[in-house]
Amino acid sequence: MSREGVDHALRTLRDERDRISASLLDLDGHQGSRLLEGARLTGETWRRWEDAKAGMLALWALFDAYQRVLDTAVELRERSPRPDAAALVELSALLAGPAVELPDEEVPLRERTLLGPRERRVTLVEAVELMSGAYEFVAGEIDAADAAWSALLLPLEEVEACWRETARVAHSLDGTRHPELDRVGRELTALGRVVRTDPLSLVRDGRADTARLDRVRTVLTSLGDELAGVARMREDYAEHVARVTACIEEVEDTEQRARDAYTTVLTKIRSPNVPEPARGLAAELRDRLTALERLREAGRWVELAGRFAGLERAAGEALERARGELRLSTGLLDRRGELRGRLEAYRAKAARLGLAEDERLTGLYGEARDVLWTAPCDLRRATAVVAEYQRAIRASESETGSRR
Repeated sequence: MSREGVDHALRTLRDERDRISASLLDLDGHQGSRLLEGARLTGETWRRWEDAKAGMLALWALFDAYQRVLDTAVELRERSPRPDAAALVELSALLAGPAVELPDEEVPLRERTLLGPRERRVTLVEAVELMSGAYEFVAGEIDAADAAWSALLLPLEEVEACWRETARVAHSLDGTRHPELDRVGRELTALGRVVRTDPLSLVRDGRADTARLDRVRTVLTSLGDELAGVARMREDYAEHVARVTACIEEVEDTEQRARDAYTTVLTKIRSPNVPEPARGLAAELRDRLTALERLREAGRWVELAGRFAGLERAAGEALERARGELRLSTGLLDRRGELRGRLEAYRAKAARLGLAEDERLTGLYGEARDVLWTAPCDLRRATAVVAEYQRAIRASESETGSRR
């Protein structure tokens, strides 16, 4: 190399050295690097950070070897303003020849012996290429962990804050532990440990997977809504009690009416084939309401709210059952009344048609009336006789019309 070539190479290499040094210092001081160094890592993140730290140490070792060669060349050049041929040959060997001795860890296994790695040297340009590859690897691992933490830590902290607030509300309601909230808390603690110590295990296809955090957030939102409902119930408890008490009273009244109607049906209708109405539904509901009052006195509002909702459902179901049983009995009595009304309506029609003295119609009417006004009433037979009476009137009406 000529003196001008040597000077140009030195200027270029010294500038390159300064930029490499700055990049390595930035990498050491990067937020992600500091987080990794200070965290108690586990699992995949720990393994990858160990590899990255080893890569970083090798990178600095190679940079030191690179810098020693460059410093030697600078010192040699500065000793003589006009270097002779021998000096130029030595400078050329340093600047362009294989002058950088690789650290042991940079020597491939295939080039090692039983007595240790063989000495291997590369040029300054080749050393930069090796450092570039190592830098990309280390920077990539640090960036991956930093990106995972950036994507996971804030949602984790938000969900943890949500859990604390939900737990505060639950404790204010009854002062006891909420089983589902405790379970979610344990799950969140385990998940938080993974996020803080092994974030890379939650990375899928290059992106942090927040699905587990999202599921916990959804459960907490549901629990929060439930506890908010409990709080509202505590404020309006008297109104809730009044409403369910009114429903129980209606159940009791409907039960009694159903039993009365059933007793009447057994007397008035032959073979009614209806089940006996249930007894004691209202009394059972009142016992449950009394038990809830003890929970209220103990301040166990979360448990009370769940049981109160069950009581409201049971009261509604009991009322529907009592109403159904009442309809079964009253339906038969209503059917008898409907047949009586229809019979009298067709008798009036027969009179208007001038058929009041018709012997057959008179006989059918008398038979139907006897069945309908005799207790117990045979509804099946009464239905058949009234239908026959109707058909007979229609037939007589048609004959009269034909003669006209």
